[in-house]
Amino acid sequence: MSRVSLEGRVAVVTGAARGVGELLARKLSARGVKVALVGLEPDALKQVAARLHSDSDHWYADVTDQDAMTRVAAEVRERFGRVDIVVANAGVATGGPFTGSDPEAWRRVIEVNLIGSAVTARAFLPALLDTRGYLLQVASLAALTPAPMMSAYCASKSGVEAYAHSLRAEVGHRGVRVGVGYLSWTDTDMVRGADQDEVMRELRGRLPWPTNKTYPLGPAVDRLVEGIERRSAHVYGQWWLRGMQGVRGYLPALIGTVGQREMRRFADRLDGMRGGLVGAGGAADEQHRTTVRD
Repeated sequence: MSRVSLEGRVAVVTGAARGVGELLARKLSARGVKVALVGLEPDALKQVAARLHSDSDHWYADVTDQDAMTRVAAEVRERFGRVDIVVANAGVATGGPFTGSDPEAWRRVIEVNLIGSAVTARAFLPALLDTRGYLLQVASLAALTPAPMMSAYCASKSGVEAYAHSLRAEVGHRGVRVGVGYLSWTDTDMVRGADQDEVMRELRGRLPWPTNKTYPLGPAVDRLVEGIERRSAHVYGQWWLRGMQGVRGYLPALIGTVGQREMRRFADRLDGMRGGLVGAGGAADEQHRTTVRD
């Protein structure tokens, strides 16, 4: 599929304060895109917006809050006049064995990653229908293969993949294209936060190549930008992820066998694992929920 010029388009990026969302916003802005940044860190969002090349703005909102996101969608349309691209990127993660995991943190991963993506789409689809626009749902290697110690994250990313495929079939005849972006372990605060746990770091290091590597952020985001330019149905942040599609049916059985062996190896070290959300984004989410409760 040929690329289309992004000059003058309007894009919404959730989870835009850091990591994939922040760099994606910068790269889109460099191509002349007006970017609406959405997230839970107003100071960081303001700083990101100030560094962008094109006319951009930021909104503080929890992607799981339908009323808040509907308000943001209305304000973005009023501010920019249209919405051409929406990137549902906001996400959090937790690691550790399901047994004994923090129920609130486990649930929150599902709420942000899966429900938050659906809330984002519901809020912005009317605008995308008007422009025959493009929705990119950021998923993960975790959507292609299960992994021990990552039950919430794998469930959420498998969910957003299936949801996006379903939505693509529903809105394609009305001119809206829906893509799924797949990223392996990429150098972000989330991955670095997970690696702070010794067991998670060692377990990931024992994965087979190339799934055991941490990949640089820049090239992965470049691939996302290219996917947006092409309005692609599938976007792979690392080249080898495309090949995973052909073997994904065999992976649950393989992971089930290998995973048991690895969990037995780490069994005596699991009790002290931290159960909350990982990384700076996870900390921001926990702070937001604490503020709301208070």
